[in-house]
Order: sequence, then C-alpha cells, then structure tokens
Amino acid sequence: MVKVDEYARIRQAHRIDKLSVRQLARRFHHSRRKIREILGQPEPRKYQRRPMPSVVDPFKPVIDQILRADEDAPRKQRHTVAKVFRRLRDEHDYPGSYERVRQYLRAKGRSQRATFIPLDHDPGQRLEADFGHIHVDFPDGRRLVPVLLTTWAYSNCPFAIALPTERTEAILHGLVEAFTFFGCVPRELWWDNPKTVVPHLFVGRQRQLNDRYQALVSHYAFEPCFCMVRQPQEKPHVEGRVRHLQRDWATPVPKVQDLAELNAHLLSCCLRDRERIQAGQSETIGQRFARESDNALSLPEPRFDPCIVQPAKADKYQMVRFDNNRYSGANPRSAALPRHLAAAAGGAGSRQRLSPLAIAGCIQRAARSPGETARPIPWRQALRTCLAVAGRARHRPGAACDRDEPLRSRLRRRSDPAARAARVGRGHAGADAGKRRATCGGARHRGAAAEPEPV
Repeated sequence: MVKVDEYARIRQAHRIDKLSVRQLARRFHHSRRKIREILGQPEPRKYQRRPMPSVVDPFKPVIDQILRADEDAPRKQRHTVAKVFRRLRDEHDYPGSYERVRQYLRAKGRSQRATFIPLDHDPGQRLEADFGHIHVDFPDGRRLVPVLLTTWAYSNCPFAIALPTERTEAILHGLVEAFTFFGCVPRELWWDNPKTVVPHLFVGRQRQLNDRYQALVSHYAFEPCFCMVRQPQEKPHVEGRVRHLQRDWATPVPKVQDLAELNAHLLSCCLRDRERIQAGQSETIGQRFARESDNALSLPEPRFDPCIVQPAKADKYQMVRFDNNRYSGANPRSAALPRHLAAAAGGAGSRQRLSPLAIAGCIQRAARSPGETARPIPWRQALRTCLAVAGRARHRPGAACDRDEPLRSRLRRRSDPAARAARVGRGHAGADAGKRRATCGGARHRGAAAEPEPV
C-alpha cells in the first residue's frame, strides 16, 4: 500500500523535476497505471472490502422488522444493539457474533450507546433512587407509568416498583417496599431534587426535607443525600438502571391487566438480574450484594407507616373532603371507607336533635390514583351511627330503647301498624294533657280557681 509521504515525493518529482510517467515508474518502482492514479489524487483512498456473504444476511428481514416496530414504540423503549442480538440468538437461533449485528445496525444509521465513568463505593454505603417512565399496554389502552428504581452503588443490585403517582406517599411506599425487599438499609440514600421530597433548595447541598420524608429518615436512620442541581451523573448507577428498565425490561412494550401484574414482572426481572455478572466484575450481582447486606444497616421494628397525615372535618352530609376528593365519614371504622382513610369521630351533638358529626381525626392516604370519588355508606350503618351519636336522650314511656337490640328488630317494630297506632295514641294523650296543664296554669295566673278535671 502506497503511503501519503510517497504520494508527496512522486507528485513533487512530477511538478518540480518535470519527470514523465515512465521516468517516475522507473524511479519509484510502480506501474505506470499506479503513477497515473497517484498524480490524479493528492492522497491514497481508504481500502474498501468487496461485499462478501455474511452470517447475518438471512436475519436481515427480522432485524428490519424489529426496527420498523421501534418506530411506533416510545423513544426510550426501543431496541439497542445488544437487545437485538439477544433476541436473534434466543428467538431465531442466530449463530453469528454480536459484531456482525452491530455492523449491520451501524450501517442502518443506529447510534452507539453513551459511555459512563464507573465510580467505586464501599459495600452497604450508598443506595441511589430515581423514577423511570415506561409505556404499558393496559386493557383500557396505553399509559405512561412511573417506576421507582433503587440501585446499590457497589453491587448494582436493583429493585423496581410501579406506582400510580410520584407523590410523597407513593415515594414513601416504594422506599419501604425496597428496604423490605433488600432486608437492609443503606447508610446513604441519594436522590435528585424532586419537590415531593425536597420542597426547598438552598445554597450548595443544603435542603429542606418534606416532613414525612424526614420521618422516614428518622425511622431508618440513614443519611439523606441529594445531587447538585442538573447534575444527574452524580448517581450514575440508577441512571443506567433507568435506561436498562426502558430498553430491556420494558422492551417490547409490556401488556398487563393491572399494576400488580406489572410489579410481578418487574420483581422477576430484579431477581433474575442477580444472576448476571456485570461487565468488569468476576462475581455475580447477587454475590456482591451479599457482601453489601452484611455491611448495611439492619431493618428497624416496627415497619414504617407510609402515609400522609392531615386533620379533616366532616360536613353536614357526613362527607370528608381531602385532596379534592370527598369520602363518606359517617362511621370512621366502616369498611365502606377507603383503606387509606381513617377518621376519629368526636362530639355527640345536642341532646334534642341529630347534629353532624364533628370529625376531628386523621385522614391517611396511601399511594393511590387521584380523582377517587366518594363511596356511599350503607343506610343501616348510617342509621346505627346517627343513633349512637345522638344518644337517643329522649324516649317516650313504654318504647323500648335497648341499644343492644338488633337494628332490624327495632325497624320492624317501628313499621308495625299496631305499634304505630299505639304511639300515635300516646302522642294525642300527651298533647291533651299538655293543653290541660296550660289551661290550669293560665287560670291560676288570672286568679281564678281551676276546677278539677273529671277522671
């Protein structure tokens, strides 16, 4: 192969010394065809191989079909070169190498993955958390689902859980589930700066934490750490896990019935990933995590309650408003209330009439979807609660008022015609007696003697 310096000498001899093509061929020991080629271009052209049959040729239609399907998939859930190679190997018995697939995809215009600098950390020291978003096909259509990911910096052992929202109660629930899954607690937990965890940022790394997140920190005794603003590379392990979630665990797009099935799929992916040997390591992720769990903090008892606590009060319709939703609050211990609702009833109202309940309890909302509507209380349960609150201070003589009597018996007795007639008769008799007392009282007031009533 003729190099560039020889190109320069031949061209200089031709332009300066005025040597002919035959003279240049004799001096530099090249053919006249090669001399003419050198004089026609200033530098040698790159060597190009002739197209040869490749082992990937029979699989090119399959690769092209995968690329066409990626056009409709979300941008962050498209196939990488490694994912295409694994699918060809596992689903289509591809016998070739990864390099052949990479060369073909590179010729198709696929870009290479970014490069990250690995950081070393002590076992059990650092856990990184972040949210990733994937599209999931549910029976009612495709939706974007937030997934909380936590990854240990030393072993790269992951945990993922799909949540309905990214609110504070969802973050608390996800972290409690992560600590329970790992069976230990890190000494440091690193986040970005989400407002649901850090409502206010100050100079440097000073942060004002959410009250409930601060309670979580106090319960598990880890140190809360946060990246600098717009510096996500400070927690590279979980950032890589987010890409791994989108490109591997959620590719192709999952089709599930609900979040429970999606979380079961994510849990199986986390457990299967422990058997993998990470690039640059000689041990599996599970073996390195065993060393990490030995150096981490132990789980405290009891379990942290991942909820938001806020005082609330019921209105005259026995409805409790919370977070733009209305919940039935006639019976605080009712099964008709949502599981994340708990209210304590206080105040019995007046003794003469039924007054609204003074609900002064705690409304605890766990991870849920917003926009939940009110749930009605059954009429029997509402009536029982109203009777208990009012106290039934006034009972007419002769009417049974045993609170231990079943409610159905009391309602049946009230609906009986004979009992109703007896109550009406007692009511008229009481009214006549009241009139007689009023007449006697008026007569005495005027100074006239009141005649005795005939018996």
